[in-house]
Amino acid sequence: MTINYKKIFCLFFAAAFLMSLAFSTIPVLADETGADKAKEGLNTSAIGTGLITAAPQIVVGTVIGAILSFLGVIFFVLIFYGGLRWMMASGNEQEVETAKKIIVAATIGLIIVLAAYAITAFIGEQLTTAGA
Repeated sequence: MTINYKKIFCLFFAAAFLMSLAFSTIPVLADETGADKAKEGLNTSAIGTGLITAAPQIVVGTVIGAILSFLGVIFFVLIFYGGLRWMMASGNEQEVETAKKIIVAATIGLIIVLAAYAITAFIGEQLTTAGA
């Protein structure tokens, strides 16, 4: 029985993309009151009709959040894929080395993305406090 890694990877990538889109649009409303929720819903509806436009910083923040969410899911898929290849290596050292390279590359990518996020958050914080 031959395992088609490309097909498995494509399925996980498609699922990751759909999950990142779904989770990036869910607002965090844990500490808001019912009135705040209603006001946000009305603002969202008004923006959707084109009567008012969203502030640029809100649009940029939403886009950055969606991109980081998608990259996090890609990281998970790559780690899962590397682990799957490692488990399916059946003692083949070349397959194990390939799996290790995938896991190491995914981890380095995650570190780069987190560093970029930290730098962006720091610069954004400095710009917003400097303008106030």
